[in-house]
Amino acid sequence: MRSSGWILFLLLLLAGVVGTITTGAVLYVRLLYMGAFTIAAAWYWTKISIRDMTIIRRARSLRASVGDVFEETFEIENPGRLPRLFVEVENQTSLPAASGSRLLTWIGGKEKRSYNSRTWLTKRGAFLLGPTTLASGDPFGFFFSKRSFSSSHSLLVLPLIIPIDNFPSPSGLLPGGKAIQRKSFEVTPHASGVREYVHGDALKRIHWPSTARRGKLMVKEFEQDPQSEFWIFLDAQKAAQAELPYNPPSIRDNWIFTRRPELHLPPSTVEYGVSLAASLAHYFIQQRRAVGFVTEGSVYTVITAERSERQESKVLETLAFVDGNGNLPLSSLVDLQSPQMPLGSCALLITPSVDKDVLLAAELLQRRKLRPIIFLLVAHSFGGSEGSEDLAAALEQRAVQVCKIYNNANLGEVLAGFSALHQ
Repeated sequence: MRSSGWILFLLLLLAGVVGTITTGAVLYVRLLYMGAFTIAAAWYWTKISIRDMTIIRRARSLRASVGDVFEETFEIENPGRLPRLFVEVENQTSLPAASGSRLLTWIGGKEKRSYNSRTWLTKRGAFLLGPTTLASGDPFGFFFSKRSFSSSHSLLVLPLIIPIDNFPSPSGLLPGGKAIQRKSFEVTPHASGVREYVHGDALKRIHWPSTARRGKLMVKEFEQDPQSEFWIFLDAQKAAQAELPYNPPSIRDNWIFTRRPELHLPPSTVEYGVSLAASLAHYFIQQRRAVGFVTEGSVYTVITAERSERQESKVLETLAFVDGNGNLPLSSLVDLQSPQMPLGSCALLITPSVDKDVLLAAELLQRRKLRPIIFLLVAHSFGGSEGSEDLAAALEQRAVQVCKIYNNANLGEVLAGFSALHQ
């Protein structure tokens, strides 16, 4: 029972009861019956108002990136014969600043009503598209009922990708040479033999002459290309992270008729590191270079180097869930993975750390004939510790390329300047 409207009818009902008992006048009897009938009718109306109603949510895609606009269609159906005076639709998804909540009036019997919602995506991760609540009541506002509809669909929001026009290839990359004696799961210019087909092998790897000769499907095996690889190391150690207070932008549901505000990354070393890693992975895979990825947040993750579009999807999906709760320092990540990297490969280290651990990581790579590039998130600009400037100077003294990134910096401009400086 709602607090608006029903008090008046209760007073009228009370007056009818008292008047009927004390005077017995017809007016009070009618007043008593009118109040009781009105409340009973309102209760029954509310009970059936959304009993049979259904809602269906449809999305064009369940995969998007930060900065995209997520479009969704809500369809409400009234299968009964009685009209519904009003229905409130409440979108209870965990998606930040989600639109879709509406107040619909007068949905006739056997009628469907639909509308579109658009949400500007400002946070990465997976978000359940629901539940959705339908609510309605009687015309007098006496009673109010709700019905919740769960959802099994989730939206995956990938990190923000900053366009990169050019990036320097460090000296020492191997343009050719003998094939590495190590099997490759992707097609390379170096075929090493054939074997019998196994379920899951790509059809493009079938060697038809051998198949015809042996009478069974045979596939080609390949060895890794000697060309060097790019490995992205994202430092997600909890002790190294820093973050400033942040109020995410809010946009009205009808923002399409207004100017969309400019999107800024949250002032967090984790978010800057994730966006930078996603942008570098996207750029190098578009350049047909083999890219690998290593990080340790809540989960230790290694994605072996490949150069396919599928590789980009794997890296971006992993980055969508990276947090800053890791325990391993950057040097440990490098020490664990660097023995698996081909000579001359480039290691892109993204870190906000101000410890000498970063120097140790760079030295480990240099001793193994690998080329480190440090993307140093300047910690004090994110509210963290001082020392990034001294660390950058120490790295440059060891002939390590360093790209310093400050809070509120335009990543595209920073990377363009770094590329121009090291061409």
